[in-house]
Amino acid sequence: MGFSQTLLVYVLVCVHLGVSQPFLRLRPSPSDHLPVPDLKEDPDPEYDPREQDLAERSLRKKIGSNFDPNFMSISSPMLVNLTAQDNQVKLPGPMPNDIRKLDLTETPYGKRVKVGKKARRKFLQWLWTYTHCPVVYTWKDLGVRFWPRYIKEGNCFSERSCSFPEGMSCKPVKSINKIFLRWYCQGFVKQKYCTWIQVQYPIISECKCSC
Repeated sequence: MGFSQTLLVYVLVCVHLGVSQPFLRLRPSPSDHLPVPDLKEDPDPEYDPREQDLAERSLRKKIGSNFDPNFMSISSPMLVNLTAQDNQVKLPGPMPNDIRKLDLTETPYGKRVKVGKKARRKFLQWLWTYTHCPVVYTWKDLGVRFWPRYIKEGNCFSERSCSFPEGMSCKPVKSINKIFLRWYCQGFVKQKYCTWIQVQYPIISECKCSC
């Protein structure tokens, strides 16, 4: 429930009849649409921060303790994804109850079969691994109007169905918010005022196998 109530910030660019420069509207929206889609930016470099606006010392002071090197980077990181295999090597926590309590001795036809402890343990471990939904992280370039510019974004593993038999897929159930700085301009083109403001950026933190 907490996930569906999480709010994310979409930064929308609006144009006032071509008279005033595009401005940003910060609007909370349901986080059912994660990861955040790419923003449609005005390509005019007039609305980009200048070199003096990108002074690292000043921006670090503005973002303060919200700077998280685990999820953000000032310079371009190695754009490498974690593979599904990397995510599945170590399963988190104890085996889920719905898997651990499965009755493998009952068949669909009402007959019962004998399953040894070792075979049962191996099958349940395989089933847990197969239905596990890891978060696959990818470095994403948000552009010069965000600082830090690079974010480690989460996606749910989607290379195959997560259910046996097939039919279900991995979907996001939880997200965390990270604070970034956003270059914000308002006013007319020749009389605009621009500054850095803090915005929340939601990142998928947990996925589950669901319909």
